[in-house]
Amino acid sequence: MTSFSRRNLLKSLALGSAAVLFSPHTLLSATRPQKTQLGVALVGLGHYSTDLLAPALQQTKHCYLAGIVTGTPAKAEAWKQKYNIPDKNIYNYDNFDQIANNPDIDVVYVVLPPSMHREYVVRAANAGKHAWCEKPMAMTAQECKTMIDACNKNKKSLAIGYRMQHEPNTQEFQRLVKEKLLGNVQQVTCGAGYRDRRTDHWKQKKEMGGGALYDMGVYSIQGARLGTNMEPIAVVSAETSTTRPEIYKDGLDETTTAILEFPGGVMANIKTSFGESINYLNISCQKGDIKLDPFQSYGGIKGSSPLGEIHHTYEVPWQQANQMDNDALSIMQNKPMLVPGEEGMRDIRIVEAIYKSARTRQRVKL
Repeated sequence: MTSFSRRNLLKSLALGSAAVLFSPHTLLSATRPQKTQLGVALVGLGHYSTDLLAPALQQTKHCYLAGIVTGTPAKAEAWKQKYNIPDKNIYNYDNFDQIANNPDIDVVYVVLPPSMHREYVVRAANAGKHAWCEKPMAMTAQECKTMIDACNKNKKSLAIGYRMQHEPNTQEFQRLVKEKLLGNVQQVTCGAGYRDRRTDHWKQKKEMGGGALYDMGVYSIQGARLGTNMEPIAVVSAETSTTRPEIYKDGLDETTTAILEFPGGVMANIKTSFGESINYLNISCQKGDIKLDPFQSYGGIKGSSPLGEIHHTYEVPWQQANQMDNDALSIMQNKPMLVPGEEGMRDIRIVEAIYKSARTRQRVKL
């Protein structure tokens, strides 16, 4: 027997009979079975994580709450007890990068103020983790590009938390528009906002990504884009204002209105506010109007058109569970994300253009 044959025989005996019958690739698959659920670590344990994402992760089929990242020891202990999270899966902002060594965590979901999104998505990608990021994606389009590039470089997926694009009522009005079942869209009006009574939250701090346009305004922009099934070519005009300058300081917008121009002369009038409760989407088409009110709540979405009622029912936090399950499946099946980073960047480009139009009082091309 040659030395080469002897080495192969010894290797086969060491690996077991499977090495003789199967390829090395089959052996790898046998020893490392594909996950049926992805472990998710929530970064930032504020209201959205506490009241919606964590409960939703108790309902998901394809992902689960595996870890947390918080700068507050008391929160870490409370979450540990409530969700039985092992100590090794609890991180703070200083030791966050050690998450790279934790096979329990596949996805990092960034639920922080917008000013911190870029940093933690990039760090997550560099740690070899997929990234999900809450809206708005970032402070600038350049930050969005940095996030996209980091995920591409590390061959990791990036999804933005636009729950409504996963939602059946939203998908139904999009279908009506895309298939032109009521003819061409002629005009869109959309409003998203609520009366925020807080006075010292990050949403009232410009440097952290506060202001109505970054937060609720993204829904209005989405309503206009999805409602026309087109991308805007310009911001015709825009205005920012506040009735509470002691809270919304240094030009921070409590309310923003804008007119977006789409191809073919189609216009969208959008409004967003932290001063009043508004939640509507009206899409005027050649053969009638599609109306949703509310159009972006956590539940109770309801609409109508000449073709009938639009009303799929579910309980809170179904939207969040559905979104995360869809994104987890996309990762496991190696399919494109429904809402990738490029989608978040489109909206931030529009946000920047609206602010520029409001500042200069001029039309801004996109």
